Amino acid sequence: MAIVGHGGAGKTMLVEHLLYTAGATDRVGSVDAGNTQSDYDPLEIRRKISLNASIVPIEWHGCKINLIDVPGYPDFIGDLHGVARVVESMIIVCEAKRDLDVGFDLAFEVAQEHGLATCIFVNKLERDNADFEGLMETLHERFGRKVVSTQIPIGHQAAFSGVLDLLNMKVYKGKDRGVEIEEVPSGYTEEAAERRDKMMDAAAEGDDDLAMKYLEGESLSEEEIEHGLLVGIETGRVIPVLVGSAMSGIGVATLLDRICGELPSPIDLPKMVPTPDGESIKIETDPAGPLAAFVFKTTADPFVGKINFIRVFSGTLKADQHVLNVNRESDERVHNLFYPHGKGQENATEVVAGDIAAVAKLAHTHTGDTLSTAKDRIMLPPINFPESIYRVAIVPVTKADEDKLGTALGRLLEEDPTLRHTRDTATHQEILEGMGDIHLDTVVEKLKAKFGVNVKTEEARVPYRETVKSQAKAQGRHKRQTGGKGQFGDCWIELEPLGRGEGFVFENKVVGGAIPKNFIPAIEKGIREAMDHGLVAGYPAVDLKVIVYDGSYHDVDSSEMAFKTAGALALRAAAEKAQPVVLEPTLTVDVDVPDECVGDVVGDLNGRRGRLQGMDPIGAGRTRVHASVPMSTMTRYALDLRSITKGRGRFSQRIDQYDEIPYPEQQTLMAEYAKRRSAEAEH
Repeated sequence: MAIVGHGGAGKTMLVEHLLYTAGATDRVGSVDAGNTQSDYDPLEIRRKISLNASIVPIEWHGCKINLIDVPGYPDFIGDLHGVARVVESMIIVCEAKRDLDVGFDLAFEVAQEHGLATCIFVNKLERDNADFEGLMETLHERFGRKVVSTQIPIGHQAAFSGVLDLLNMKVYKGKDRGVEIEEVPSGYTEEAAERRDKMMDAAAEGDDDLAMKYLEGESLSEEEIEHGLLVGIETGRVIPVLVGSAMSGIGVATLLDRICGELPSPIDLPKMVPTPDGESIKIETDPAGPLAAFVFKTTADPFVGKINFIRVFSGTLKADQHVLNVNRESDERVHNLFYPHGKGQENATEVVAGDIAAVAKLAHTHTGDTLSTAKDRIMLPPINFPESIYRVAIVPVTKADEDKLGTALGRLLEEDPTLRHTRDTATHQEILEGMGDIHLDTVVEKLKAKFGVNVKTEEARVPYRETVKSQAKAQGRHKRQTGGKGQFGDCWIELEPLGRGEGFVFENKVVGGAIPKNFIPAIEKGIREAMDHGLVAGYPAVDLKVIVYDGSYHDVDSSEMAFKTAGALALRAAAEKAQPVVLEPTLTVDVDVPDECVGDVVGDLNGRRGRLQGMDPIGAGRTRVHASVPMSTMTRYALDLRSITKGRGRFSQRIDQYDEIPYPEQQTLMAEYAKRRSAEAEH
């Protein structure tokens, strides 16, 4: 199961107390001290936040629980999507306050998308501003009757001292491993009875037999309530709310009891897998069944190499076994098989269906791949990761850094599917794209810490293009006499614009041998190279048709190089007369925001020269705004939208088309280009 929620909600400390309470560790680490089991990366210790999903298995009452501590900041949402594919349930940790954080919303949406059982753990009840009742009101407003209290906090804020469990009507006041059980205090009797009835209502709805018994007026036993809750949680009709303190350990033992008693195990939830023909097959959690192991995360270790984290859905994966990577049709040998324990590991000889493990040094296997056998060939659907929304340019500090950059980035791209790297030929920049500024900052830090590659970041320039708006004819004549053999090339061309996206067309209409045929390709090459360097602002020219129709040559001095130069001169001369313009990329942007933020978001997009294309309600008090916006105004939109919507807005974008840039901006770009050319000439 995944421990999820907003950054700072207390997930990592909850995992620490779960480990300690279950006897998996002999002390409770802390985030501030940098000695927790799940935050062990040096960058996590320094930043005091989780950057990577970490797996920590524990055992409780004969039940093995694979806990996965998932980063809560939206910049690292890729791990949330990957982990959601391999767990049966999510425990959403939230603070005891009226407002729900954006990390809660993200986790809940992903849980719903994947049909996962969901449980809410209310943390930080000991805080001075804790507001449990306010939180419950918000949860009921958002999700209705499916949110069910199964526990009540004893004491308020600084006086918080225990948990009243409505299942057995006992109060648990102990911290850590020592648990003191007391009877219900008199001041809580009425509230406990009322909330227990609501819990019993929810349990009865989960099972028809229980519903009949309950409607006939009979009370349900503790075992029947637990069974009814399990069925309701599995089907998504019930979201139980538990309470406690991840800092002190109050409520942790009862949380473990509920995990084993009410949250589904792999045996309870077979996997339904779509097939290429549109059907679905059921994969049972059977150690003797056909092998189906899914890779949900990859890490790049500079010493060990690549490590793939896998969930075995069916069959048994054995050490030294040959398996088939079905996605890539490649044979792999499972050399190093082990169980991850946070920063530690335990060697494994075999991993059975339902369990999670890791394999090192698989040659061809990546996140989203399925390992099976040549006989079974089961392939699970890949993970749908969100598209990147923030971009920066990186510049190697030294030549040595430049030489190592490609290999290091390749390793990081394997480990992080939400990271993208491209070489922008228009701006001559190395571009990194990710989920936000913190995400890309950590990538830069990893390059240095893991691979010794130092890079600087700078703003990613906009990949403008250039074209012309009218037809023109011009001569390109190159003549140079140097004392020996000279250079001579002469051509006449006609330049005309093409439609957007039509590229480049070159035609030869020279007749009568005015230019020998063997020099025509050189003219085209010169024109293409001139297009790459731009017409008026230094950006690649597009959507042009060039016809070479006349010219002259010299028997001795003409050469391919001379005609290549003549072609470039002809293009520049024609472009000056053909109304050259700069084009800017326009993005199609879809922004999902809370209804109360729509006005602010639309106003902001208008200020970015955006054109509103429409709005659609998408449920749960949210609206999707569609707009067409110039890319040049969207460089920091991921950060600005976060500020406008308090982190609750999300967006996707894609380049739609290139449009003519407004005249003032065009003049600015042309002036900057002229200044650069002048500086280069002086240098």
